[in-house]
Amino acid sequence: MRTAVRPLATLALPLSAVLVLSACGGSDPATETAAVDTETVSFTWDRNVAAEDADPQLEETSVEVPKSPGNIVVFDMASLDTIGALGGEVAGAPLDSVPDYLQDALADDAYDVGTLSEADLVAIEAEQLDLIVIAGRSSALYEDLSEIAPTVDLSLRGSFTETLERNTTFLGEVLGAEDEAEQAIAEVTEGIEEARAATADAGTGLGLMVSGGELSALSPAGADAAGRGARGGLIYDAFGVEPVVDDIEAATHGEPVSFEFLLEANPDHLWVVDRDAAIGAEGAQAAAAVLDNEIVAQTTAAQEDQIVYLDPAAWYVVFGGIETTGIMIDDVLQIAD
Repeated sequence: MRTAVRPLATLALPLSAVLVLSACGGSDPATETAAVDTETVSFTWDRNVAAEDADPQLEETSVEVPKSPGNIVVFDMASLDTIGALGGEVAGAPLDSVPDYLQDALADDAYDVGTLSEADLVAIEAEQLDLIVIAGRSSALYEDLSEIAPTVDLSLRGSFTETLERNTTFLGEVLGAEDEAEQAIAEVTEGIEEARAATADAGTGLGLMVSGGELSALSPAGADAAGRGARGGLIYDAFGVEPVVDDIEAATHGEPVSFEFLLEANPDHLWVVDRDAAIGAEGAQAAAAVLDNEIVAQTTAAQEDQIVYLDPAAWYVVFGGIETTGIMIDDVLQIAD
């Protein structure tokens, strides 16, 4: 069994989760040694069972997860973050996608399980797993992975804060770290409220993604809070930034815009995600260099030194989890310095 206890990362939200603690199993009188009851935590979510190109068809799915699992595989970086922050560790993950600051959440002998969206089923089946966690891009792996071990989908559902609260509570129950989870939730809530207080009087803002020398404007997720626009909308939806324009197309990578658009919109703050840095694109021009030109220099954000470069791994790759949310809070609070 791979287990480890590490200090709790500082952070957290209010409790509301679809969790039920139950007991199963029992002693077998036919054996000399009585078996120990196995406690489980039940997790329920609406799973899309429709074909890939068909309209969503949701089916309520419940999975019983053993408490104190010794061998966990995680395809979701936000869940890897929270498991590590609550004192647990992960035996398998898409190792090439794990940011440096989350390496401590991995077991010393952690094995590679594929990518964020594709599973190495041969490698996974060779292990005796207690729990598999998927979310987002890996949600489509549920059918295959659930045949190997109990599998739960911790995808974004509802708002960012609701999801973080629900998932932290669930993982805290699974790891036997309920008190740590409650503390983390409270600290994250406080941090987000502090960040929202800082943005409340900060004027307008524009979330901007830079990739391959091109710009994409990000928009509030709105009704798409659990869909394609969720990640790009976090600066507005979770942290309260007032959007400088409200008719930007919500999309995974935002709506392509020009430098002239930045000058015309003229936000008080630019909130910049360097996608190339997040994915480790070789030879890519840094976002700061892309924005270093005469047009951007005329914007209020540039003239007032209010261009904020957000941590690329936290905002693009992980965008959830306890430690990551702390990084995001600190990014936003730069404007209060």
